[in-house]
Amino acid sequence: MKKKSSSGILYLIPAPLWEHEVSGIPQAVREITLSLSLFAVEEIRTTRRYLRSLDKTFDIDGSQFFEMDKHGKYGIDQQFLKEIANGKNGGIISEAGCPCVADPGYNIVYEAHQMGITVKPLPGPNSILLALMASGFYGQKYHFHGYLPIEKEKRMKALKGFSDMTNPVPQIFIETPFRNQPMLEDIIRFSHPEIELCIAAELTSPHEFIGTKTIKEWSKNLPDLHKKPVVFIINPKRKQ
Repeated sequence: MKKKSSSGILYLIPAPLWEHEVSGIPQAVREITLSLSLFAVEEIRTTRRYLRSLDKTFDIDGSQFFEMDKHGKYGIDQQFLKEIANGKNGGIISEAGCPCVADPGYNIVYEAHQMGITVKPLPGPNSILLALMASGFYGQKYHFHGYLPIEKEKRMKALKGFSDMTNPVPQIFIETPFRNQPMLEDIIRFSHPEIELCIAAELTSPHEFIGTKTIKEWSKNLPDLHKKPVVFIINPKRKQ
C-alpha cells in the first residue's frame, strides 16, 4: 500500500536496558523521541520516567500514552494508529531495549504497514546482540528462540535437543527474571556437560556479568540470577 501523503511516521524507539543508563541512547534518537507527544508503551509509568530522564522538562501532561495490550487483535487501541494516519508522528517504546523483538508491538507495526504509514526503527541497545557479541561464539548464524516453553517436559525436550544438533549454531533464549534461576538449573540438568553456555546478566548496568563456560564448569558454581535480566546462549558444538 502506498504511503498516505498526509500521514505521520511511526518511530520504533529503544529504551535503556538498565533504567538509569540513558547514555547509550544516541543523541539523534533522543531528539526524535522528545519531539513526539504520542506513544504506544508497555507500561505508562516506566515510559514517563524514561522520557523525564531524557529531559526533565518534557511535557508529560501534554502527551498521549496508549498502553499496549499483548492479547488484543492489534495490541492497542486503534486510536493510536488513527492519530498517525491523520498526520501526527508517534512512537512505540518497550520496557527495555528495542521494541517488537521478544516484546509487544510487532502487530501494531504490521497494521501500520497495511495503512500505508511509514515505519522508522531507531538504533539503540539490544541485549540479544550485545550478549552474542560478548559470548565468543560464532555470530554468522544463530537461532533466537525468545522464551522457551514453561512446561517442564517441553522445556526439557528443547534443551536436550540443543545438545543433539547435527549442524549446531548458537541458540539464544531468554526468560522472565524471576524464573531465571530455575531456568539455569534446568539448563545444567538437561544439557550435555561439554557444550558451552554464555550467561549475560544485567547488561549495561554497574552489575553487568558475562561469562562463557562449559555446562560442567558452570555446574560447580552457579551464579545467582534471581530477578536479574539475563540472555542465555548455548553453543551446541561440544568443546574438544
